[in-house]
Amino acid sequence: MAGERAAGLVRELHRAAGGHLPPFRVEELRQALEEMRALYEQNQADVSEAKAGRTDLIFLIRFRHCCLLRNQRCILAYLYDRLLRIRALRWEYGSVLPNTIQFHMSAEEVEWFSRYKKSLATYMRSVGGEEGLDLTQDIKPPKSLYIEVRCLRDYGEFEIDDGTTVLLKKNSQHFLPRWKCEQLIRQGVLEHILS
Repeated sequence: MAGERAAGLVRELHRAAGGHLPPFRVEELRQALEEMRALYEQNQADVSEAKAGRTDLIFLIRFRHCCLLRNQRCILAYLYDRLLRIRALRWEYGSVLPNTIQFHMSAEEVEWFSRYKKSLATYMRSVGGEEGLDLTQDIKPPKSLYIEVRCLRDYGEFEIDDGTTVLLKKNSQHFLPRWKCEQLIRQGVLEHILS
């Protein structure tokens, strides 16, 4: 049936709830675009016949045109929703995405993510004085300025603003400033210990 491939892309995104990014479906997208090209070419041929006097083709031309518009809306919704999810991943994971997520992105989406994070970084440097303002920190208001964290994997030396360096080794526990740890918590290096 006309439009099933494009609608299938939207259904797949709808099933992937919770901001999960499913793999980019290049083949399904290509097939939907090929279907659109075929519908357009059929319409072009029928339009010239309809101009010659075959008025019985007008309803078929309108039907194909509606199918073209539906496919277009589905493809645009698929691509736009993926970009919204990728933008949300920048706020969740920071400027470096895990390989498992990057594996599900197309080359164009990786490029878009790179340009988005550069644009965001430029904006954050432009506000907040000399050091800038990191908008990705403190997504939720903190209850205390320091938190206790456990290191989940070997990370190496980690420097705090006062110049102190802390060696983050697997299973070691530390009492560190929240704003310095949030990025590492999101990346899975540290775990917040709730007492």
